[in-house]
Amino acid sequence: MKDDVNTGKKEKLVGSTVKRTEDPRLLCGFGSYTDDKHPAGALHVAFRRSDQSHARIVSIDVSAALEMPGVVAIFTANDLEHEVKPIYATSRMPNYHPTAIYPLARGKVRFVGEPVVAVVAEDRYLAEDAVELLEIEYELLPFVVDPVAAAEPDAPLLHDEAGTNVLVEREFRRGDIEQVMAEAPVKVEGTFRFHRRTALAMETRTYLAEYDQGRRYMTLYSSTGSPGIVRDALVSILDIPGNRMRVVAPDVGGSFGGKGSLYPEEILVCALSRKLGRPIKWTGDRIEDLSATSHAFDERVQAELALDESGQILGLRAKVIGDVGAYSIYPWTAGLEPVQVISFMPGPYRVPVYHGHVRAVATSKSPTGPYRGVGRPTSTFVMERLIDKAAHKMGIDAKEMRLRNLVRPEEFPYKTAPGIVWDRSGFIESLEEACNAIDYDALREKQVEARNQGRWMGIGISCYAELSGIGSRISASPGMPINTGTEIATIKIDPSGAIAAYFGISSHGQGLETTLAQVVADELGCRFEDITVFHGDTAVVSHSTGTYASRSAVLAGGAGTLAAKAMKEKLFRIAAFMLGSHIEHLSIEDGVITAVDSGKTVSIRGIANAVYSQMGKIPKEVIEVLEETRSYDPVWGTTSSATHVAILEIDPETYMIHLKNYVVAEDGGKAINPLIVSGQAHGAAAQGIGAALYEEIVYDERGQILTASLVDYIIPTAPEVPPIQSVHVHTVMPATLGGFRGVGEGGTIGAPAAIANAVSDALLPLGIEIHELPVTHERIFQLLKERERAQSKENLNQDEEEREGGNESGGDSLKTTGEHSAEPVA
Repeated sequence: MKDDVNTGKKEKLVGSTVKRTEDPRLLCGFGSYTDDKHPAGALHVAFRRSDQSHARIVSIDVSAALEMPGVVAIFTANDLEHEVKPIYATSRMPNYHPTAIYPLARGKVRFVGEPVVAVVAEDRYLAEDAVELLEIEYELLPFVVDPVAAAEPDAPLLHDEAGTNVLVEREFRRGDIEQVMAEAPVKVEGTFRFHRRTALAMETRTYLAEYDQGRRYMTLYSSTGSPGIVRDALVSILDIPGNRMRVVAPDVGGSFGGKGSLYPEEILVCALSRKLGRPIKWTGDRIEDLSATSHAFDERVQAELALDESGQILGLRAKVIGDVGAYSIYPWTAGLEPVQVISFMPGPYRVPVYHGHVRAVATSKSPTGPYRGVGRPTSTFVMERLIDKAAHKMGIDAKEMRLRNLVRPEEFPYKTAPGIVWDRSGFIESLEEACNAIDYDALREKQVEARNQGRWMGIGISCYAELSGIGSRISASPGMPINTGTEIATIKIDPSGAIAAYFGISSHGQGLETTLAQVVADELGCRFEDITVFHGDTAVVSHSTGTYASRSAVLAGGAGTLAAKAMKEKLFRIAAFMLGSHIEHLSIEDGVITAVDSGKTVSIRGIANAVYSQMGKIPKEVIEVLEETRSYDPVWGTTSSATHVAILEIDPETYMIHLKNYVVAEDGGKAINPLIVSGQAHGAAAQGIGAALYEEIVYDERGQILTASLVDYIIPTAPEVPPIQSVHVHTVMPATLGGFRGVGEGGTIGAPAAIANAVSDALLPLGIEIHELPVTHERIFQLLKERERAQSKENLNQDEEEREGGNESGGDSLKTTGEHSAEPVA
C-alpha cells in the first residue's frame, strides 16, 4: 500500500507527540516565578482590605501602624491622587456604564476584599503586622447582594455616577418568538442557576515593580496571562511612554482567565516603586485570592424551547441576569460573561427563531471576569438541559434528539440567530465518535439492568461550539476597542546558528514553548532542539494582548509560520549564492540546505557564520540580516466543537456522585501536538467537573464571603476525576494558517452540562431534573426531600378528594336508599 512506502522524508513535527520541553525545569523545581525574584532593596506591600460589602469610608487612622519598626510608608487613595489616573473598561455597546478603576478604594468600599490601605515595609511579615493596627471607620450603606433586587429602578446604587446597577443590557432577536411559542406543539422550560466560582490557579497573583530612576524605566514582573494588555493600560494610568514601560510574565502557575485582567495591585506596586524609588513586591495569599481575584459565572437564566412533533427545534427564548460583582473589569467590561451567555445560547443547533435578553447587574461582590470558557459553560448547560428535557418529554433518545437538530455538514457556514458564524466543524461527527467510543447503545442496555437492580445510573451528553483563534473582525469582548485579533512573531538566528523565536503571548501551562517550536521548526526546516521560544515579555514584540480565548496556537502559530517562511526564503537566497545553485533547486532538513543539482550542502550555522563573522565572504548585495518579523490575523477565526459524554452513579444512601467514565470527542483541527491537546482536554474537563459538582463561592445576605479558604471552597482531587478518553475528530481543516483550531477551553464548556444531564438521567425515574450547578450531594438531598414533600402533599390532596367524593356519593346513596346518615358508605 502507498502508506507503507518509505519516502525517506523526515516525519513532520506538527502532528507528532513531542515531550514538553518546559517540563524538566518545572517538574524539577527550576521554574522561575515572580515570587522567586528578590531584588536588592525590595520593599513589600500588605493590604488592609474591606471587611464590609458596601460602606462609606469615614476615616482612616494610620498613626499606630506608622510607628512600627520596619514600616516605610502607608498609602490611602488620597495619597495617590496625583500619582495615577483612573482607567475605565470602555465599550461601544449601547446601554453600557463603565466604572472607574483605582489602586485603592476611594470614598467607599464595594465588596469584601477590596484593597483600602497599602502598608509598605521592609518585609511582608512586618507589613502584615502593621495592617492589624490600622483603624478604619465605616458608615454602612444598604446591602446590594441580590442581583434581581439590585436591577430594580429603586435599588441602592453601588456607583452613583452610573445611575443604575445594570451596567450592561443587550437583546438579540430573530423572528417572531411570541408566535412560535403560542403555536408550538411541544415546549419545555426551566429556570437555571450556575453559581459563582473562581479560577483557583496553583500560583496566586504576584507582582514586582522595579523603577529605574536613572533611565526613568519601569519593569513590572507579573503573574499575568496578558502582559501586553497590562503594559498598555499602565502606560495610560502612569502617564509614562510605552518605550519606558515593560511587563514581563515569567513562569506562571496557571491562569484560567483569572490572571487575564488588570488588577488594582498591579497599578499600586508600579506607582509606589516610582514614588519611593525602590522595588515594590506583593504576593497574594490564598484568602486574598479567593476574595479579590475575579470570579466567574453567577448567572440566572429563564429559558424556553419550542419544538415540533418530530423533535425539530422551532424557537428559543432566554432571559439572563448576570451577577457581575462590584466593577466592570478592565479591559473586558462587565458584559464579557453575561453577554456571551446570551450570544452563544443556541450553540451548535439550528434555532430559526430566537429572543435573548441579558442584564449584567452590579452587586457588592468581587468582580467577575474571564474564566476558561467565558459564558459558554452557562449557555451550554442551559441549552443541553433543554434538549434533554425535550427528549424526556417526547420519549426520544438523547443522542437522537441532538442528531435531529445539530447543524449538518452541508449547512456550513451557518449563521446563528445572535449573528455568530460557524465555519465547518464536526458537530455531528463529534457526537458519533464520542458515542462510538463508549458503545452508547450497549451502555443504555446496561443502564436498564442497573435500574432494575435499584442503582441510580446516569448517562449525560453535551454538545457545544465556540469561536477560537478569533481575528480582527471579532472582538474578544463585544464592543471593546482593543485589537485582540492579531499576534506578532520574530525569529532571529545568531552567529552560532541558534534560533530564537519571540512571541508576545504568555504561556501559563499550555505547553506553548513546545508547540510553537514545533510549528517554527517544521516551516523553517531546522531541528526542534535548535529553537528557543521566548514569550510573555512586552519588550520582545511591538504589540500583543496575550494568551486567552483559545487563541495562542492559532494566532501565534500563524505569526510564527509566516516569520519562519520568510526566514527560510532569506536563507535560501544566501545559500543559493554560497552553493552556486538556484533557489528552486534547494531543500532544507534538520537545518541543512541541500542543492539537489550539485549535492552540495550548507547548514544554517554555516550561513549564520558567513553572514555575521566572515567579512567579505558574501557580497553586499546578497548579505541579509537573519531576522524576520511577521504578524498574523485570521480575520474571523474558526469554530471549535466537541461532544462530552459522562457516565456516573449516585449512591442512594449518601447521594454522593461517582463518575465512572468520561469521553471527549473534539474537533480541534490539525493537532500540533496530540499529547498536549489531550492534556488540555483532560485538565479542562477536570475543572468542568469541579464546576458541576463541587466549586461554589458563597456570599451571605450581607455580602460577606463564606468560602474564603480551601476548607470551605471545595475542589475535585485526583480520586474524583475519572479516566478521561480523548478522541481527536478530523473534519475539513479550517482556513486558519496550519489548519489549527483552539482547544484550551473546551473541557470547562462541555463538562458541566454533560454531568448535569447525567445526574438528571440517573434521577429521571424519581421525577427530578437538575436546574442548578454545582449539583452537590446536599442539593440532591434537598431535591429528594422536596419531591417527597410534593408527593405527600399530592397524596394528601388525593385522599381529601376521595373522602369528599365519597361523602358526596354517600349522601346521594342515603337519599336513595333511606339508610341512616350515620352509617358509613363504602
